[in-house]
Amino acid sequence: MGISRILIANRGEIALRIHRAAHEMGIETVAVHSTADADAMHVRLADHAVCIGPPPAADSYLNIAAIISAAEISQADAVHPGYGFLSENAKFAEIVEAHGLKWIGPKPEHIRTMGDKVEAKRTAGALGLPLVPGSDGAISDPAEAAKVAQEIGYPVIIKAASGGGGRGMKVCETEDQLGPLMQAAGNEAKSAFGDATVYLEKYLGNPRHIEFQVFGDGEGNAIHLGERDCSLQRRHQKVLEEAPSPVISDEDRTRMGETCSKAMADMGYRGAGTIEFLWEDGAFYFIEMNTRLQVEHPVTEMITGVDLVREQIRIADGKPLSVTQDDLQFKGHAIECRINAEDPFTFAPSPGLVTAYHAAGGMHVRVDSGLYAGYRIPPYYDSMIAKLIVYGRNREGCIMRLRRALEEMVVDGVKTSIPLHQELLRQDDVLSGDYSIKWLEEWLKERAG
Repeated sequence: MGISRILIANRGEIALRIHRAAHEMGIETVAVHSTADADAMHVRLADHAVCIGPPPAADSYLNIAAIISAAEISQADAVHPGYGFLSENAKFAEIVEAHGLKWIGPKPEHIRTMGDKVEAKRTAGALGLPLVPGSDGAISDPAEAAKVAQEIGYPVIIKAASGGGGRGMKVCETEDQLGPLMQAAGNEAKSAFGDATVYLEKYLGNPRHIEFQVFGDGEGNAIHLGERDCSLQRRHQKVLEEAPSPVISDEDRTRMGETCSKAMADMGYRGAGTIEFLWEDGAFYFIEMNTRLQVEHPVTEMITGVDLVREQIRIADGKPLSVTQDDLQFKGHAIECRINAEDPFTFAPSPGLVTAYHAAGGMHVRVDSGLYAGYRIPPYYDSMIAKLIVYGRNREGCIMRLRRALEEMVVDGVKTSIPLHQELLRQDDVLSGDYSIKWLEEWLKERAG
């Protein structure tokens, strides 16, 4: 007997996204929620709802015991973690499976391997993925670090092994800075992640962030669904994503896609994953792998026609991939704008009551959001409140449609990042696709004067 009831261990738009996919497959859903999310849309729409604690995430969405208890109480037979929270927690995946529940995600050992950046880099290299030149694993001795830095050439970047979100990262221009910056990066990493381990990499001057969506069945079969360009970032947080990338050729897409899918097949990878690269001057360099669904997965769905959440559920249920590599065709262009409840230019959070809400519509316009008029955005969680995803036959048409959709979208009562997106779509570099991961921060600095 297959999966019949999924507990969604998340909140917001991703919880709603999973609920929709499950219902379209005839599967019931269980929403778990904190007291702050009692009126959330996914809680209202789910077949069952269980309160798992007070507003702080540590006491609710990160409370493994409460989530497992909710699964048992509601008689769920599978758990989907979404993204963020516990989605890349190998221990949680193991506990879910130990309780006889199906884990809608990769094998726990793969989550663990790719969650450790040093081990992930070693594994990626062994699987044939191109690496940024750097230290062979963790490094603690400044003299050894100086030797490595000399070999690969300055500038170098010091990174936390357990890092994320840009914390524990320091750029080093000269040898005399190396020791103090290693110490600073280690201290920052220890404070943020409880692990002071750092490693060294060549610092790329002006790269783009290109990532490949992969899918495996856990039995040695894997496919790729093309790339996404996520180079418009602020403080290592993505702001706008598009697929395909304006700079990747068909030949490079095929070559790198095949390299990625072969790596996943060799690994025996199960479910959805994203292999992230820095791209500069035609060369790809592996940076990390996310063993979960990505926030920006809808742009891939738009250009391939594949429902990635449905595919995740099928794979967890022991079914084969519903598409082969030969079946896949990449058509048109898609862009996603992350809409946050924050000041569009200072980025100060703006939680509060949504007094009016109107989702953009029309042909090839998709809004993933749990917003409604009268909903109070809580101050306890990530500020993203909606994703606006638009498809066009080509990039130019997609941008024109996106401009129109942004004009149409209404979220009153709180500040949002909609004006930022509108202004970005008037910039020549964005319109031409000529931008790197540094572009947005430099533009914001110039704009602020």
